[in-house]
Amino acid sequence: MDLETFLLLLPIVLVSLTLHELAHAWVAWKLGDPTAREQGRLTLNPLVHLDPLGTLMFVLTSLLANLPFGWARPVPVNPSYFRRAKEGMAIVAAAGPVMNFAIAVLCLALVRHLELDPTGRAFEVLEKAWIVNVVLGLFNLIPVPPLDGSRIVGALMDNATYARWIQLDQIGMVVVFGAFFLFQDAFTEALGDALRIVRDVMDVLVLA
Repeated sequence: MDLETFLLLLPIVLVSLTLHELAHAWVAWKLGDPTAREQGRLTLNPLVHLDPLGTLMFVLTSLLANLPFGWARPVPVNPSYFRRAKEGMAIVAAAGPVMNFAIAVLCLALVRHLELDPTGRAFEVLEKAWIVNVVLGLFNLIPVPPLDGSRIVGALMDNATYARWIQLDQIGMVVVFGAFFLFQDAFTEALGDALRIVRDVMDVLVLA
């Protein structure tokens, strides 16, 4: 990705990461947990949500690779406020990826309906923004602690299993990134297939 495209894409990515975390915070608040609101996370200010390492990763992967990727600072959630802790956590967890998929649908709708030049800068930026949001949504749905997908599948576990499950939060990301580097080719191929499937599904929505 060239520097100009990166600079145009950056505000969209910041908004996407902010809305992902804000979705978590807002849903948790609506379910009765005031923690995120009390810590100032119920805001559209991206500086509150950004993670330095995640932001650096986005910059590096955007400029050096063909797959922009990064993350924001996780929203604090206290499931003891929920009537049903596991189910509440699952709903809160799902809110982030749903937000990214919604943004991706919007980006794809603009690409499909504005009749943009496929070789133009606007088309490229919206295409990259679509990819970033779909990747964020899919990545967070991986059912490995502490990713959002782990909380969603956790709702299906009994309490004892769930307690052991969330203890894996400390090592889960090491496992995910380790697997990525060990099986990078397979991961890239699987991601390409997933992007094609998601695009086909979203095309049905935006072209209906």
